[in-house]
Amino acid sequence: MKREMRRIGLALGLMLVLGGGAMAAENPAAATGEPAQVNALVKKDAIQLINIAGKQRMLSQRIAKDYLYIGKKVATDKATKQLKVSLEEFRANQNKLAEMINDPEIKNLLEFVNMSLSELQEIVKKPFSLDNAQLVLDLSESMLEGSQYVVDSLTNTLQIKESSIVAKSGKQRMLAQRIAKYYIAYQSGIKDKNTVDQMNAAVKEFSDNHKTLMEYKDNTATINQKLAKVDKLWKVVYKFYLNIEKGGLPFIVFTTTDDITRQMDVITKLYVELYK
Repeated sequence: MKREMRRIGLALGLMLVLGGGAMAAENPAAATGEPAQVNALVKKDAIQLINIAGKQRMLSQRIAKDYLYIGKKVATDKATKQLKVSLEEFRANQNKLAEMINDPEIKNLLEFVNMSLSELQEIVKKPFSLDNAQLVLDLSESMLEGSQYVVDSLTNTLQIKESSIVAKSGKQRMLAQRIAKYYIAYQSGIKDKNTVDQMNAAVKEFSDNHKTLMEYKDNTATINQKLAKVDKLWKVVYKFYLNIEKGGLPFIVFTTTDDITRQMDVITKLYVELYK
């Protein structure tokens, strides 16, 4: 497995450092300045790498959400177990990305995200307080921004048109957790305009992305079936999320956003499989 990852890393790292120019010898389009077309093997590996980087966005939000739910004493057992697993998975994925990517700028950004993660790990061990909750929110935003930059860099540099649908589907996982994060943040006492605005923006972006995915021309019957299941649930629950200022449904928000995240993870993996 490690040997395979190193092989992928060499191929992807070369493309990232040279911006696709390394493919010019075997691809005349690259020599003329046109986007390099990645061969089938590297294309498959690149899309999988984008999925890994994309999942970091979701984990950054889920970690903060779980800390806030534990502090609010709602779904405590589930949130505690989920927080532990999410922290471990985020660190493991960071190590994978660092091993597979050679681009100095991205590696430097990955190191910054690791610093934020280390700081966050220390804070979540401390007793809940509004000050600590705000720090966790801020660190989760830094981790999200860094992870989004990695996804965008890979998507833009590798010039694989199918990668955009994988990135968009994967982002739905993050948005579901982001919704839960801001919902419980408001209920925990962080009742500022930004919390409400971020919630509303996340709901809108999820709806817009969902529409795009539903209309995607390459969807298989299985993907359409699973998207329809998400659609049925979303049409009911998104109204609960928009009632953030009213509150009163923290457990329902926890369970429904987790359900949506799980379903979107399956759908994203189906998109990855579609382009193998």
